[in-house]
Amino acid sequence: MTDALLRESFANLRTEVGKAVVGQDAAVTGLTIALLTGGHVLLEGVPGVAKTLLVRTLSHALTLDTKRVQFTPDLMPGDITGSLVYDAKAGEFEFREGPVFTNILLADEINRTPPKTQAALLEAMEERQVSIDGVTRALPVPFMVAATMNPIEYEGTYTLPEAQLDRFLLKLVLDLPERDDEVEVLSRHAAGFNPRDLAAAGVTAVLDASTISHAQAAVAQVGASADVIGYAVDLARATRHSPSVKLGVSPRGSTALLAASKAWAWLQGFDAITPDHVQAMVLPVLRHRIQLRPEAELEGVSADTILRSILQQVQVPI
Repeated sequence: MTDALLRESFANLRTEVGKAVVGQDAAVTGLTIALLTGGHVLLEGVPGVAKTLLVRTLSHALTLDTKRVQFTPDLMPGDITGSLVYDAKAGEFEFREGPVFTNILLADEINRTPPKTQAALLEAMEERQVSIDGVTRALPVPFMVAATMNPIEYEGTYTLPEAQLDRFLLKLVLDLPERDDEVEVLSRHAAGFNPRDLAAAGVTAVLDASTISHAQAAVAQVGASADVIGYAVDLARATRHSPSVKLGVSPRGSTALLAASKAWAWLQGFDAITPDHVQAMVLPVLRHRIQLRPEAELEGVSADTILRSILQQVQVPI
């Protein structure tokens, strides 16, 4: 399949998602980039901005297995990964797979469960496998975690551990819609749109695992010059020297920045990434990978503010 046909398939995916979700173009792009890179996505926003609907619609437009876990304070690690269950007839323990054994795992409101349970996803997200009772079991391919979360200041939420955050390729912030988009949402509901019945909304599966695999291979072939690679590294390193930052971006973060930039360049029809592609990916890839100093938080400084300042300060290669 040619690159042009592959890109057309992903354009069709956006069209299908648009049948149920109004606006949120940046979030749709982010989820597409995650599919192309084999990464995971964290979607943050106040309740009611279509975080869960967006992931559900994307899953409906793919011929992949999807499972959903509602994260709650009493959720246990075994509820995600699976556990050993005694079979009285056979007289032995057998492993029952948890919902993590799927292609797309919707981790709904991930920050409403304690860190111990969140940590159950660490091995799965990084190594695409889970280890239970000394036995390692591989996860299906492709595998992506799409997690939703409410802003941390909301009641009943837990802070995600740094190790957990660092395993998400992107953190996408879903804002409240513009007036025109909100009018369109209400108009669709007035016409009978039911977000619980995506088939009735006309959403159909247009992308399969084989097409995604071919597209991932094409993205891997996107070039990156030494100057652009150096630029991505300089941006990551600048976060480590910012006076407002307690913990800057790790090498995993700069690697993620390169991968996301290649996917974005490929979607736009480029054979190699440019500084513009890197700049476009800086906020979604790095915003959740830096820890602010307490005094900066008290002054109202945000990660996005720091990253925008770094983009202005770091020299762009010609």
